[in-house]
Amino acid sequence: MGRIERIVHFHVAFWITLIAAFLRVCHGDLSYSVQEEMKKGSVVGNIAKDLGLGVKGLSDRKARIEIERNGRRFLDVQGGELVIAERIDREELCGSKSSCPLNYELVLENPLELHRIALQIVDVNDNAPRFPKNEMKLEISESAYKGARYPLDEAHDSDVGRNGIQTYSLEKNEYFTLSVQSNSDGSKYGELVLDKELDREQQQEVTLLLTASDGGSSQRSGTAVIYVIVLDANDNRPVFTETIYKASLPENSPSDTVVVTVSATDADEGANGEVTYDFSRISDKAARLFSIDNISGEIKVIGPIDYEDKYEYELRVQAKDGAGLTSNAKVNIEITDVNDNAPEIYVKSLNVPIPENTPPGTEVGIINVQDKDNEGNRQLRCSIQQNAPFKLNPSIKNYYTLVTTAELDRELVGEYNVTITATDEGSPPLSSSKTIHLSVSDVNDNPPVFEEQSYNAYVSENNKPGSSVCSVSARDPDWRQNGTVFYSLLPSEVNGVALSSYLSINGDTGVIHAVRAFDYEQFRSFKVQVVARDNGSPPLSSNVTVSVFITDENDNSPQILYPTPEGNSFMTEMVPKAALSGSLLSKVIAVDADSGQNAWLSYQIVKSTDPGLFTIGLHSGEIRAQRDISESDSMKQNLVISVKDNGQPSLSTTCAVYLVISDNLAEVPELKDMSYEENNSKLTSYLIIALVSVSTFFLTFIILIIAVRLCHRRKPRLLFDGAVAIPSAYLPPNYADVDGTGTLRSTYNYDAYMTTGSRTSDFMFVTSYNDNTLPSATTLKRSPGDNSECLNFTSLDFTDTASKCSTLAYYMG
Repeated sequence: MGRIERIVHFHVAFWITLIAAFLRVCHGDLSYSVQEEMKKGSVVGNIAKDLGLGVKGLSDRKARIEIERNGRRFLDVQGGELVIAERIDREELCGSKSSCPLNYELVLENPLELHRIALQIVDVNDNAPRFPKNEMKLEISESAYKGARYPLDEAHDSDVGRNGIQTYSLEKNEYFTLSVQSNSDGSKYGELVLDKELDREQQQEVTLLLTASDGGSSQRSGTAVIYVIVLDANDNRPVFTETIYKASLPENSPSDTVVVTVSATDADEGANGEVTYDFSRISDKAARLFSIDNISGEIKVIGPIDYEDKYEYELRVQAKDGAGLTSNAKVNIEITDVNDNAPEIYVKSLNVPIPENTPPGTEVGIINVQDKDNEGNRQLRCSIQQNAPFKLNPSIKNYYTLVTTAELDRELVGEYNVTITATDEGSPPLSSSKTIHLSVSDVNDNPPVFEEQSYNAYVSENNKPGSSVCSVSARDPDWRQNGTVFYSLLPSEVNGVALSSYLSINGDTGVIHAVRAFDYEQFRSFKVQVVARDNGSPPLSSNVTVSVFITDENDNSPQILYPTPEGNSFMTEMVPKAALSGSLLSKVIAVDADSGQNAWLSYQIVKSTDPGLFTIGLHSGEIRAQRDISESDSMKQNLVISVKDNGQPSLSTTCAVYLVISDNLAEVPELKDMSYEENNSKLTSYLIIALVSVSTFFLTFIILIIAVRLCHRRKPRLLFDGAVAIPSAYLPPNYADVDGTGTLRSTYNYDAYMTTGSRTSDFMFVTSYNDNTLPSATTLKRSPGDNSECLNFTSLDFTDTASKCSTLAYYMG
């Protein structure tokens, strides 16, 4: 049964050892040893090789040694090797401890890894043994027996192991020998052994030289002088109440706080029984923190106690009686932690600026939180403000990753001040905060936006080439080149001509310029598309419509449609002698290619044969009798009519109207005189002969017409008491009928009669003419195939007098 148990125990031990080794490898622990006092830059080990990453791998993953606040950086990573960063003093770090390990953390990023590094500090013999005092005084009674032992002050060597105190030696003398003893903790001290009985009367004082030597390769030693004073007999030494005193002291305890009180008693009486206390062994650091009362044995605080600096102290206290006998006791002081350190927040890595198209969940930084307190005082909670699109995800140990929680938009928020708060679980809890500035970088995610949905531009015709038409503006909320806007015109045509022949745009300012002058009479408006494009990659753009309206200017003079003299011919109107005041005699018809008030026309008689006889409508152009026509009025009346528009400045045109006052067509030949007068030309002899030959026929027809009219009507009718049709050919093609806008209608109808007596025989023109009735270039010219074009009593062309007479005879027949 015992054999089976041994086999089971063996297997259990084997698997425990194997699992422990496996866990050690998984956590990536690395162990090195190095001697103290090595020079800065000395190589400890090849960490790149030990981790299997290589030098480049360490560099790419930002390998670094992490230390706590106020910690000392004894190691650093350089070129893949672990090197000494500063001189290491083992005695300062670990005191008398036989093992002196330093623990560090190696942090690797991408992915985040944490490796523990254990550095064992190996002692070198750099300290010599040292006695607490250079002189020791012993009072030995002369009654002391041979072989009596007297403990001596223990020498202290800060080194450990073989480098610590190994031997004591005593200068040769006739009274004492030296016996070396060991304490329970392995330390050694010397005892004087009385080899020969003392005789106070023979020698009252013996001087001895005590030497303590260590075991280092280069041996070091220290000495003390022993003064032995021979006294009378004292056979009892002080005895402590406890061999080891233990005390607990909170950190930050104020000065004069009593840590512990040691006590020893001596059975002797008198001076031999009076006990005093002192430290027999104490480190330099402890000597600055603690003191002992020589009489009472109270150990008090005299310096600042900090748990994070050192959490335990060991003191040796000696009790000495009046005769010089001593005894020793150990005092162990444990420092307890107080929550006096707030957490500390360190930003280990921060990837800024953050592109605004970063998806949620992207890691942007690594945060490390540390607290130098112990146990529950260093348990931490880390939080982040709720109004920012970021959160902290716990990672390994006290590391957190800062990640995004939502999509970012630089145009809404371009930067964030993220406050991280860390709180420990002490009582009361302490907290600290750190604000991290995170900026958001721009991505071209916004096209330019025009300030208006559409633009209207008004340009006066006859503008100067290069003049500004209008300005467009688009804004892009993106940054720098992503928000830089350039403008261009979308290629198109205006009236079949490329748009670039009319407009250009400044690509930087958005100002649209006219390339050439516009003509309102050619076209009045057109549209153009403006493109705004940013300079991002890829670029984004948007369009807007610009409507360009050409405004009219008074650049066209009125155009006379009726009457229209051409060449050497002239037109005349026949006015009955019986025309009364207010009778409509003729009408001047004019149009203006401009529009609006620039086309509002007014008529005025600027010259007249008889100024008081005729008047003209200011806006109608109708020529009427201002008074009744009398026999004394001149038969031939010449009027010069001025037609003026309402533009600024106004433009005008004049025309001549020739009127003949006559009721007898036989008198028409006399118009040749008017022709002579007005045109300053002579009729040829054959024209005179033709007029005379046909006068007989005209007279006959006139008599017949007068007779017919007298039979049907007694009341005379006013000449032109109706509508006169104006051929459409007189109007330009781009004029249409407009009511009340200043542009004349295309037709005006008048009733025309031969004489005032012809009431029943009305020779009325058709109410509207077509282009074949009265062409704009010809007035009352007869063609062989159409005799109806010959007669127009409102205007006669006397260029061919014979032709006109025959035409008139045709109608009267």
